[in-house]
Amino acid sequence: MNHEWSIRIPRPYRKKISPREPLITGQRAIDFLFSIAKGGIAIFPGGFGTGKTILEQSIAKFADVDIVVYVGCGERGNEMAEMIEEFELLNDPWTQSRLMKRTILVINTSNMPVAAREASIYTAVTIAEYYRDMGYHVILLADSISRWAEALREISSSLEEMPGEEGYPTYLSSRLSGFIERAGVVETYSGTVGSLTMVLSVSPPGGDFTEPVTQSCLRTTGTFLMLDTSLAHKRHFPAINWFQSYSLYADELSGHYKEHVAPEWETAQVRCREILQKEEALREVVEIVGIEGIQDEDRLMLHTAERLRTEFLSQNAYTEDAFSSLEQTFSAIKGILDFYNNAEKQLKDGVPISEILVEKKPVHAKQKTSEGS
Repeated sequence: MNHEWSIRIPRPYRKKISPREPLITGQRAIDFLFSIAKGGIAIFPGGFGTGKTILEQSIAKFADVDIVVYVGCGERGNEMAEMIEEFELLNDPWTQSRLMKRTILVINTSNMPVAAREASIYTAVTIAEYYRDMGYHVILLADSISRWAEALREISSSLEEMPGEEGYPTYLSSRLSGFIERAGVVETYSGTVGSLTMVLSVSPPGGDFTEPVTQSCLRTTGTFLMLDTSLAHKRHFPAINWFQSYSLYADELSGHYKEHVAPEWETAQVRCREILQKEEALREVVEIVGIEGIQDEDRLMLHTAERLRTEFLSQNAYTEDAFSSLEQTFSAIKGILDFYNNAEKQLKDGVPISEILVEKKPVHAKQKTSEGS
């Protein structure tokens, strides 16, 4: 069971295959709007307090894979200790066994030497490739790739190499691309098919997405999930900005969703994006004239968009809503869109908007008793 391999040399395979199967993360905002393919690459940059670590750990808990390799690169020691303790107690939602049975943790705390931090992600990706070559679906989560780049900068500075932009070495982009290229779906030399998916968090200083690490990752990533500070301040988690984020895997995966989940999956996606975009355009008008100064159709649009944000795109990582299957995700979005379509028809039939949007208050037990007596 012992196999020696240089961590900086990618393990060989017979051929690479285009990703065709989605990675189910259990996060509605990701699975529905910004899909990640098995064998794909996803990054989510965000400033301090935007929930990068919580999102990484949620994906590690619920991702539809065989093996999870989580590398804490330059993380605080107490956070890593809490994570290990939590993973020891949690059950895997797919196999109902202990979560740690399918999880490998590569821990590099912030007080360790920079050389160990620089080597940590290579150690993790080599372990991931080892299991990929057995025909497993593996996900590698790195938190965060920015601290790895900072370690690379310190090593380069101590070697007195020529500095590039913001003091990073000039080979930062090529070194990062070489690491990210180790992801993918491959046919191994044994004839089996395995995949290695990478989900990398980026911590841009001051939330500046124009800094070198974020820009280098953007050149090679397939799914970009921008974590918005303003959404995090509103207690909206995961704080994924639905206007700035994107997925390049949508066309390849649409057939899978239509066949295995619902034929209307893509139509619901388009409708959801339209409502959110129209809400953004109406916001400035509402700030000027107020909610009573707009048409009933626009009020219905704003109400539906609010439901999309609060009931669908927002998930609490510490409740049962932390994981949503594809069927549950489609059922949730379909319920909101069906309400919107029915309400539009009622408006055309002359029903007042106040009656459509009225909330029926639940009848309390005491009230029921008094009514019965």
